[in-house]
Order: sequence, then structure tokens, then C-alpha cells
Amino acid sequence: MNKYTALSIPHPFPYQGSKRNIAKYILPYFPSDVACLIEPFCGASAISVAACAYGLVESIVLNDLNKPLMDLWVEIIERPNNLANKYEELWFEQQIDRKEFFFKIREQFNKTHQPNHLLYLLARIVKGAVRYSSNGTFNQSADNRRSGMKPNTMRKNIVNVSRLLAPKTTIQSVDFMEVAIKAKTQDLVYMDPPYQGTSFTRDHRYFNGLTYEAFVEALSALNKKEVSYIISYDGITGNKAHGKLLPKFLSLQHLYIHAGRSSQATLLGNNDETIESLYLSSALIERLESEKSKIIYTAEEKQLEMVFA
Repeated sequence: MNKYTALSIPHPFPYQGSKRNIAKYILPYFPSDVACLIEPFCGASAISVAACAYGLVESIVLNDLNKPLMDLWVEIIERPNNLANKYEELWFEQQIDRKEFFFKIREQFNKTHQPNHLLYLLARIVKGAVRYSSNGTFNQSADNRRSGMKPNTMRKNIVNVSRLLAPKTTIQSVDFMEVAIKAKTQDLVYMDPPYQGTSFTRDHRYFNGLTYEAFVEALSALNKKEVSYIISYDGITGNKAHGKLLPKFLSLQHLYIHAGRSSQATLLGNNDETIESLYLSSALIERLESEKSKIIYTAEEKQLEMVFA
């Protein structure tokens, strides 16, 4: 199995739940022939960015129901320097009174949904822990100990992410099944929906919720279409389990990833480690096993060639 630790992967903004730090454990389960990688709950798009950096996919579809977030992704991909300029202006303007300036930009963002305002807010909030009120307004406070990512670093990250994604990425903001169900035989769907413990009702940490039952029903539909998919879903932090396991009738291969200290644990000042579940669909397992068989067969052929040479 390939290892993915050699490259430094750019990231344009912190985002709670991002898989940036564990992408190296997820990418080895990518088939070698992925035509299109589809992220229906893209968030910070860490897996797509990493997959592009290692040349694992031909094209990408990024999707999230959070429309302002997807508008930000459009700016990152299509107009990175313009976005970086606007962020730089905000970053320097905040220095007089960072706390008051944050509240001012947050209020403006909730009225206008400007992408540069969202980028600034994401750079300033505590550990990328996005929060929304019951009516959908951004209501998280700033980490006033810090100014956010420095403009030069932000520009470098945005420009590098744009270079990776621009030639091959399509942006959407629709229900996750609208994009997932369109996956073809050589595509791969990576899904990172909200943890079950936060999504039975409308949760302030997520723009939109998703019930366990609705997600299981969607997975059943994807199985009928023999879609290859990977899911990051339930997990454990310390002694706390985040929801129940996905049902056995879905015939998924269930793996565990040690994700390290959770952002929530960091916020609370403890050392609880998060162990995340990773699920692989039957269609994906078949592709991976087929590739493994071909590699073994090729190796045996080469050995025979050496014997009879």
C-alpha cells in the first residue's frame, strides 16, 4: 500500500473536522484509476487537495450545501490573487481593534455573504470551529489571542491550492445525493458528513444536519448503483462514542484511524484522542482487490521471465 507523507499539502483555511491531518491514511484506499473524485460534503476539501497533490485523480467535484462556503471555493480556485489581496486588506485593517473588527466583519458577512469576509472569519475563529445560529447566521466568536493566518502565508496557500484544483474542479452547492448518485464506474465518492451525535437535529456546528436514517437510505441507493465510496463517519473521542455504527446490511468494510488529539479536546484543555471510523463500499473493495490481483499476477510473470531467461 502506498504511503503519502512526502509532500507538504497547502490548505487555505482551518476548518473543524477537516481531514487534512489524516489524509495520508485515507489516500491509500484510492484505486489507481480514479476518473473523478466527488466530495458531497467538501468543507475544507482536504482529501481532494491531497489527492490532486499526489496525482491520484483526473477531475474533482466539490459540493456542500453551505453556499457561502462554495462561493469562497470559487474565489480560491478562479481568482486566488484577488481573494488574497482582499484578505490582506482585512488583516491589516483589524490591527487597531481585532475583537471589534471581527464582530464588524461577521455582521457584514451575515448580510452580504462576501467570500473574503468568510475567509477572514475562518482564519480568526477558535480552531476553525464554525458555528451557526438556528436561523443559519454565522455566530462563532474570534480567538482574540491571534490575528489569523498571515497574509503572505494565506496567499501562498490559496495560490498553491488554486494551481492544484483549477484545471480539474467543478463547484456545486446542492443536496449531497444529487452529486453522489451521478458517480460512474471509475469515479470515487468521499463522504465526510457531520458526526451522528451532532446531526439528529439542526446543530449549531453545521450549516445543515443529516439524520442517520436518511444517510443509511442514501448509502443503500449508492450500493444499488455499485458506486465506489469511502466514508468518514462515526468515531470515538476518549470514552465518548459519536453515534452508532453503520448497519451490516450495507456490506461495508469498517476500518479505524487514529486521528490524534481532537480539536474539541484542545478547546477544553484535555488530551482525549479521536479514533475515526472509515468505511469502504463493496464496489470499492472489489476494485482494490482486482488491482491487487493484477499486481501479484504481474510479479509472478516477471519471476517466470527471470527463471527462463
